[in-house]
Amino acid sequence: MPTTRWAGRADRHAIAARALMAALADRHATPYLQSMTETPLASDAAVRLTPAAAARVAAIAARQQRAPKLRLAVDGGGCAGFTYRFELADAVATDDIVTMTDAAELVVDQSSHDLLSGSLVDYVESLGGASFQVRNPNAASGCGCGASFSI
Repeated sequence: MPTTRWAGRADRHAIAARALMAALADRHATPYLQSMTETPLASDAAVRLTPAAAARVAAIAARQQRAPKLRLAVDGGGCAGFTYRFELADAVATDDIVTMTDAAELVVDQSSHDLLSGSLVDYVESLGGASFQVRNPNAASGCGCGASFSI
């Protein structure tokens, strides 16, 4: 019967839609970047570095004979809407938010901090390469490479 066949498809689509809605409702329970180390997120709104990220910032800064200060900013663009920008900071503005992990500082401007509050910055090495990655609890989704996100 044709109506049964279509009803079966409708049921499968309804089940898939319910599963998708449940996954979206539970998205904050599991970060979308699964490859990151198992360091827990900060309990407060501070943006923090993992010890691995702090060690990498210190190593890069030492090679360039600069202070170990990593600036993290959020810019518009990328495939998901916002992109993370990393650079060594030369100066800290009066309204920047600074957190210290081991011997490295993480510097975040106020407008970026609103999008990053509670985030954890990690340094991850894998067969595909090595990079700083952000575990952002405010991100609704991200691109496959982890360089951009949406809210």
